[in-house]
Amino acid sequence: MPLAEANGISICYEDHGHGEPLLLVMGLGGQLIDWPPEFVDALVARGFRVIQFDNRDIGLSTEFSWEPPNRRAMLGNLVRPRDLEVGYRLTDMAADAVGLLDALDIEEAHVVGMSMGGMIAQTMTIEHPDRVLSLTSIMSNTGDRRNGGINPKVMMRILRAPKVSRTEAPEHNTEMYSLWAGSSWDRATHLERNRVGVNRSFRPEGVERQTAAIAASPDRTEDLGRVAVPTLVVHGLEDKLVVPSGGTATAAAITHSRLLMFPDMGHDLPRSRDDEICDAIRANADRVGETQRTSPESDRLSEVTTVG
Repeated sequence: MPLAEANGISICYEDHGHGEPLLLVMGLGGQLIDWPPEFVDALVARGFRVIQFDNRDIGLSTEFSWEPPNRRAMLGNLVRPRDLEVGYRLTDMAADAVGLLDALDIEEAHVVGMSMGGMIAQTMTIEHPDRVLSLTSIMSNTGDRRNGGINPKVMMRILRAPKVSRTEAPEHNTEMYSLWAGSSWDRATHLERNRVGVNRSFRPEGVERQTAAIAASPDRTEDLGRVAVPTLVVHGLEDKLVVPSGGTATAAAITHSRLLMFPDMGHDLPRSRDDEICDAIRANADRVGETQRTSPESDRLSEVTTVG
């Protein structure tokens, strides 16, 4: 897999298809290979050049070494914000993504982010609006601690989770994932893909540092009110890691956004919904030009669709 020098670090990426550039931004602890190949292929089939990459501190991209705050402090900050000393924030990770576009000579791209990747994609759109053609935020939130938090029971399981070895990680990770996956989630497929991922890269400290970056980053709600590119928000009604209010709050914050919710989706991308989600991403990209880069605050409308 190629490496690009971007924003002062090395970023591992993959490039698929030909057409309009579409950047996929992965979530907390996820590697570029964690985007389901069926999902990537479906986007390529819809006319996109799909670019996947490892965020900093994960996969084969640059690893950092600063000591993150303890887990209780980080998760507590996701409920009640206070200052945390961290080595980077979401703004730095957004700059990484823009740096990757620079390295690939891409001026503008459609940006799709999942979970933490949705937060990064939102930050890209806020801070680098001239680089984003359209935004899709999947199972994410605005950084407002009142919406899109972690289910309390899941929070307690995360706090009590032991540190595990590389050998133990696939089974442990799959068991943890079952706490927030939806009813369409395939456990066996997840376990096998996790074994491949752990074999490729095992960086639990990187996951802790990424968690700290989320916890230390500010609420984006007010800034999202100035986003004017076509925006799609996707969320699962069974999500317990970022509860559904994260999706509704994101859509409410962004003028002319469209909210798509699935009753059988948790904090995962179910294969049964690939076509519907990818069709919606394509339709959102096709809206480019319908909206202006700046919109009046009073001109606010969100379209909500719940798919049965």
